[in-house]
Amino acid sequence: MNSIDQLREAEQALLEIFYVIDSQVKQNLERVLNAFRHHRVGAHHFAGVSGYGHDDLGRETLDRVFAQAMGAEAAIVRVQIVSGTHAIACALYGVLRPGDEMLAVVGSPYDTLEEVIGLRGKNQGSLIDFGIKYRQLELTEQGKIDWVALSTAIKEDTRLVLIQRSCGYSWRPSLSIADIEKIVKIVKQQNPNTVCFVDNCYGEFIETQEPTHVGADLMAGSLIKNPGGTVVTAGGYIAGKADLVEAAACRLTAPGIGSEGGATFDQNRLLFQGLFLAPQMVGEAMKGTYLTGYVFDKLGYPVNPAPLAPRGDVIQAIKLGSAEKLIAFCKAIQQYSPIGSYLDPVPDAMPGYESKVVMAGGTFIEGSTLELSADGPLRDPYIVYCQGGTHWSHVSLALQAAIEAVGEA
Repeated sequence: MNSIDQLREAEQALLEIFYVIDSQVKQNLERVLNAFRHHRVGAHHFAGVSGYGHDDLGRETLDRVFAQAMGAEAAIVRVQIVSGTHAIACALYGVLRPGDEMLAVVGSPYDTLEEVIGLRGKNQGSLIDFGIKYRQLELTEQGKIDWVALSTAIKEDTRLVLIQRSCGYSWRPSLSIADIEKIVKIVKQQNPNTVCFVDNCYGEFIETQEPTHVGADLMAGSLIKNPGGTVVTAGGYIAGKADLVEAAACRLTAPGIGSEGGATFDQNRLLFQGLFLAPQMVGEAMKGTYLTGYVFDKLGYPVNPAPLAPRGDVIQAIKLGSAEKLIAFCKAIQQYSPIGSYLDPVPDAMPGYESKVVMAGGTFIEGSTLELSADGPLRDPYIVYCQGGTHWSHVSLALQAAIEAVGEA
């Protein structure tokens, strides 16, 4: 069977799942529209202010719209946040103080957080550098949360629990909203004052609720991932309890300024529009992950998540088993990208990552992972992480080339 026939078979097999995703998109879009309607968003909110950014009506309204859509007391949505890692760092530095303990409950954090914590690198102002203690609960052999260990893991000085929703570069299931709700309940039973913080990158609009709907105190993510709807050019968000969001805002700006500063550089329209588009774009990306997982499972490669398993983020991992196949896969995705299709991805060192990374990212927004991209660290077992896609048909076209390229490699 050639690659075209394999994809046709996959598309037919996934029709019912695609319908369920479309129904979920409708629910999430209704939630966003209700927030827009409630806060009376109009064209006058698109205008920005210069300088300090004081009294920016559009920014202030967007914060409230975003908070309502995310089931949070408050939110800050800022173009000054340079990445998801930056948003997470602002939240962590806002909450934690010397002598506090941070506990990661889903094993090792994503590569880019290791230097923020102080596990790797020069510790130039890392959390450990500031006297914050770090501990992590390892996953079980099946890659699941160790619920038994978690039930007695919280100490008196455990100020914050880090819950990484996405699998990142780990071979484990990404967390569902039900998983996150269960973690929060177990943590709060042991210490009600422990802050439950969720790294929500890649997870927004995957389900019909967000972590802050089910008890998480704080969460953060990137606008060039899900909530930017593929049109926001830069930025990130932090959402949750009002006092914790403001504490994080004071790390982003300065104490005394907090959420009241920050010009929006005439980006307000795109920020609103991106949030409006986000449910639809995430739905298309989810269809792409199902298609990718289904096809490569049929080809005999281990995939995570499993072909028909519920999704926890917009990432599909494939264990390719060799550097040649990993590079070939990424080259094929790059060749079917709208931007830079003539370029060949080359493994190289990237800031914040431990290993060399090969990355296909022919996206309109640099680094956008809600647009179709693929990457992976050049280390055994050579897993490629394929994510995003503004339309599942684009994913299908790119997969046709990737199947052939991996076969030849």
